[in-house]
Amino acid sequence: AREPVSRARPCQATMLPLVAGFRRALPGVLHSAGWVRTLHASTSVHKPAAPNAVPLAKLKDGFNDATSVSYLEELEKRYHDNPDSIDKTWATFFSSMDRGVSGEAIAEAYDAFEKGKTSSPMVHASLSTQTIQESVKLMLLVRAHQVSGHHAAVLDPLGLDKRKPPLTLDPSFYGFTDMDLDREFFIGTWHQSGFLAEDRPTATLRHILKRLRETYCSTIGYEYMHINDTEKCDWIRNKIETIEPPKYSQKEKLQILDRVAWSELFERFLANKYSSAKRFGLEGGETLIPGMKTMIDQAADLGVENVVIGMPHRGRLNVLANVVRKPMRQIFSEFTGKKLDVGGTSGAEEYTGSGDVKYHLGTSYLRPTTSGKMVYLSLVANPSHLEAVNTVVLGKARAKQYYDQDHDRHKTMGVLLHGDGAFSGQGIVFETLDMSGLVDYCTGGTIHIVVNNQVAFTTDPKEGRSSPYCTDVAKSLDCPIFHVNGDDVEAVVRVHKLAAEWRQRFKQDVVIDIVCYRKYGHNEIDEPMFTQPVMYKKIKNHPHPHEIYTKQLLEEGSVSQEQVDAIRNEVNARLSEELEESKTYVPQKKDWLANYWAGFNSPAQMSRIRNTGVPMDLLKQVGLKITALPSDFSAHKSIKKVYDTRRQMIESGEGVDWAMAEALAYATLLTEGNHVRLSGQDVERGTFSHRHAVVTDQESGDKYVPLAHVYKGQPREMFTVSNSSLSEYGVLGFELGYSMENPNSLVTWEAQFGDFANTAQVIFDQFLCSGEAKWLRQSGLVVQLPHGYDGQGPEHSSARVERFLQMSDENPYLLPNVDESQWFRGSHLGTQIQSANWQIVNCTTPANLFHVLRRQIHRSFRKPLIMMSPKNLLRHPKARSGLYEFDDKADDVGIEGVRFKRLIMDDTGLMPKSRAPRPEPEPNVKRVLFCTGKIFYEVHAEREREGLDDGRIAVVRLEQLAPFPFDLVCRELRRYPNAEVVWCQEEPMNMGAYFHIQPRMVSCLKNEGRSIADGRIPFAGRAPSASTATGFGEVHKAEQAQLIAAALDLATPVIDYEI
Repeated sequence: AREPVSRARPCQATMLPLVAGFRRALPGVLHSAGWVRTLHASTSVHKPAAPNAVPLAKLKDGFNDATSVSYLEELEKRYHDNPDSIDKTWATFFSSMDRGVSGEAIAEAYDAFEKGKTSSPMVHASLSTQTIQESVKLMLLVRAHQVSGHHAAVLDPLGLDKRKPPLTLDPSFYGFTDMDLDREFFIGTWHQSGFLAEDRPTATLRHILKRLRETYCSTIGYEYMHINDTEKCDWIRNKIETIEPPKYSQKEKLQILDRVAWSELFERFLANKYSSAKRFGLEGGETLIPGMKTMIDQAADLGVENVVIGMPHRGRLNVLANVVRKPMRQIFSEFTGKKLDVGGTSGAEEYTGSGDVKYHLGTSYLRPTTSGKMVYLSLVANPSHLEAVNTVVLGKARAKQYYDQDHDRHKTMGVLLHGDGAFSGQGIVFETLDMSGLVDYCTGGTIHIVVNNQVAFTTDPKEGRSSPYCTDVAKSLDCPIFHVNGDDVEAVVRVHKLAAEWRQRFKQDVVIDIVCYRKYGHNEIDEPMFTQPVMYKKIKNHPHPHEIYTKQLLEEGSVSQEQVDAIRNEVNARLSEELEESKTYVPQKKDWLANYWAGFNSPAQMSRIRNTGVPMDLLKQVGLKITALPSDFSAHKSIKKVYDTRRQMIESGEGVDWAMAEALAYATLLTEGNHVRLSGQDVERGTFSHRHAVVTDQESGDKYVPLAHVYKGQPREMFTVSNSSLSEYGVLGFELGYSMENPNSLVTWEAQFGDFANTAQVIFDQFLCSGEAKWLRQSGLVVQLPHGYDGQGPEHSSARVERFLQMSDENPYLLPNVDESQWFRGSHLGTQIQSANWQIVNCTTPANLFHVLRRQIHRSFRKPLIMMSPKNLLRHPKARSGLYEFDDKADDVGIEGVRFKRLIMDDTGLMPKSRAPRPEPEPNVKRVLFCTGKIFYEVHAEREREGLDDGRIAVVRLEQLAPFPFDLVCRELRRYPNAEVVWCQEEPMNMGAYFHIQPRMVSCLKNEGRSIADGRIPFAGRAPSASTATGFGEVHKAEQAQLIAAALDLATPVIDYEI
């Protein structure tokens, strides 16, 4: 290749060799092109012909209009002075010659042009010098931007991010120089999309770099190259690697301006009116609102009908008002702390509760989109525990999909908002992401929006995470991540629209990272200058996004000042109107429970007690159905034996065990049209290999679920049993959310061992035990926690029942009023259970398990049920029930109907025992042992071995610990007027139920006029301990024997007993 012609040479000396070479190279082309014009070239380069003057206008002629050598000389001179001063085709020609394109290549290019094979002969000619190495380097340059361009993106609105862009984004890294910037390149590649697509036109390196940087290094940083799916990557590339940058119409820009105005002016209004109140405003991140609204609009256009939202407190009021459209008058009234008008005329008299701060509350609203579609939005109430609401939202979304028969996950979508510190720091985030691909937990993709303040409370990002971005955890699940500068509202809107499209197209999670700032501290009365002085000096003088966008639109002429003023005036007027209305606003039940369950009673409403027994014919019918395996199914021989044994239980009516009783409860509920869902670690088989709800074919590996075939035509997923991921916190939250959607479902979460529930303590504390009081949200979730001391050590013995009992909101010194006229119907306690926050039971018979599970559905209210479920009793020969105990015919004199037994009477002494409120006394009983759970069977067996079952010691089981069965305990005290009352338990004194039952038993004794020595109930159990249980098997046996002996030793005052 020759050197470029120097501009310092005379034009004639420069041009003639070039033209001579041009003539030699292109005679055929010139002739074929019809060039009849003459090129006046001298035969000697030392005697150039004098050039003729050429008019300036003529220099704008195209390549096909050349007339003379002097013309070419003048063109070249002007090209080197200013390439833009001549026609583009000539500029391309001279550029190609300067880069060493041969005359032969130009001839070939022109020939191709004449034959219609290319749109520009000079482009084709210049490409002939594009080497394979350059093609590879160009591909690497494009790939570098796709992979690492986000590291050079302008994401920080404050300009504090000083990261150096990767060297691989610099064209010089690949050997390109400034001389290459205006060269034309073709970078198409087989089976690629976007910039590398085969159908993309050629472009100069300058233009290629411009589009790469506009796409990947502007105010949006795309992370998607970690996704191991070519189709998904190509989809994103086709969306963002466009030939020209995307632009919004004037109408769209006006809508964006209106939405960001509402967002900013709402916060400003609250700041002015409630300057001393904590509200966790959105200042600095106002572009979230137009982003979310666009996302919802786009999702609705693509088929979404329900959106379930979970978010932390920052920006919550703004989202409630401007996205979900909770009435602003209600939000303003909540700043005054108004309580529901209990007993008033507002229609809210049936609901009471403790309430919660305004930035924890949720709501539901059916609102139109810009295209006229309707979408139902639900913002789930949540506590201050960041990210705790995540899986609750997913569970609620999954339940909506079930009830809508939305098997494609197309109509209901979950949206989760996060803070930057929480997204990288809270383990529940990964538990949430991990569920996204699990068959019985996936919701078809969740849109995650991180409102990235670039500070977590007072902790800088470099102190709060080890990765470059707070969103890096999502890369493990192949989620695309869109980082965006929070000051660029159009970019924020663009990525939200793209996220909605991704979710609907691939049914997979996607993450948006809005890099913004927090105008104030952690809250409005916090001082951030203590810890982030540099950042907050920047923030103090930084314009808000609304101001930035307004200025941008005015400068580009997209809107007028009159339009801007009209929007501002309309927003401020509406806000003032709503504030005025809030002064007389009365909160109502429907404001809190926009989608509450019609016909279900509140804690203050009397609910009729319903029976839970089932006709014997139906019991046998479903029993035979769920114990039958297909004839061509190769079950494991042990499992076949299990099912054969269960079938015998139904046929004989005897010996129904724990697993069969549970299965009968589920089956009968299914026949009544109720949805049943069982979830947890190893629940399909059961931790203790007792359930076998899913049977595996030993030849094919196929699965069969008997409870999914209770009756012909049973709907898909009506019975769902699923082994969960190894998560307690996340899965329990999911099942809680699932249970909240529809009351006609029995949703159960079972822990592998009860001890493991403590890793889900946030869900128990903040949602399950207090959710109804704080947010008026009922749930009938069942939690089964395997519990019992059988020598398995500290971590496999106790479900820590004491913790759940301590959280019960019952007054131990206030006995419920008893209407004895309703005693035999079970309606004598009024609203005791309805007024409680939850129920805690420790059943000892399969029949009682059956009835307590069915009781969850057969009532007109819902309460969480915490079950201390057994391990030892699953196969205990005495823990069996006759089938008659499950039917609908009462076996006790006077009792109407069959129900769960909160207390089970002793089986010695005067028989049969009366269940009347004032039974015949048994004065000869010296001691009555009250206990709960499996310790009963051990005490009962030892009493029999010692010959103490002669009526001197009665053993009474408390099957329900909370609400406490005051009425039944008082009845037993009347039955045994002379007996010493003793509490017996396996757990150490500082654990178990002792400190829960003691003040309640004392209240019962006082109610019956009995004296209490030292004000304490005698205790037979293990001594106080830091650990739940010993790890030594022999020690366990000795302790168990001693506490049972003490409980039955009439000669020793139990109160002094200690082991």
